[in-house]
Amino acid sequence: MTITDNGWDSRAWLEGDWLHRAPRREEVRPRLLSEARLLPWLAPQLPLPVPIPEPTADGVRHRLLVGEPLSQASTALGRELGAFLKALHGVDPVAAVEHGAVDASTAAADKNRFLAEARELVLPLLPTANQAAGAALLDRVEGVRTALIHADLGPDHLLVRDGRITGIIDWTDAEIGDPALDLSWLLNGAPAVVAEGVSQTYEVTAELRERALDWHRLGPWCAVHRGLLLDLPDEVDEALEGILDRL
Repeated sequence: MTITDNGWDSRAWLEGDWLHRAPRREEVRPRLLSEARLLPWLAPQLPLPVPIPEPTADGVRHRLLVGEPLSQASTALGRELGAFLKALHGVDPVAAVEHGAVDASTAAADKNRFLAEARELVLPLLPTANQAAGAALLDRVEGVRTALIHADLGPDHLLVRDGRITGIIDWTDAEIGDPALDLSWLLNGAPAVVAEGVSQTYEVTAELRERALDWHRLGPWCAVHRGLLLDLPDEVDEALEGILDRL
């Protein structure tokens, strides 16, 4: 089990079999603490393990879920993840907000601020010939907010051991949002056999698949935005190439 202390929002360390997480910025603290309300309520409704955090003086801690970030590929893994997301997206969104998930209006406001900054800061960095497609993408995403979503579901947050999913971690961004966001990497970045398994158990529609592709296209925009804020020109250049590859 490898603990990599590279989180943008929080830092992590082990004490015995407890994994501790503390916010890197004070505005992250409320979201960490919200996990200690949301996940104990949510866990019994899901078919795969999630952390059960409790508050600490630094932030939160939970018993270690043993596994490594998803690097294996099988249809069985995909089916597990598809069933997990179907259950997650089926929970009562009103109750989820009552237990700590970010509500739809707050999540929409946060995303709209990002999209506005992407139009102002990132879009002008694209070649003129690609700016219309970039603007159309920014117009298409957002708007659908129907379900509780993890909102940051990539390989680093999917733990695997012996060919099985052993944990879905890092719920800081959980909100009422578009289910397609949780499917974006699984359908467009994961190995094809994983995507096939997800499609089988989630029963992905054509409309949902297209929205998931748009969220996947948006990923490098977030990396450019972060690179600009932190003055990381190499990261900006690499992420700009990613934008052009996905448009």
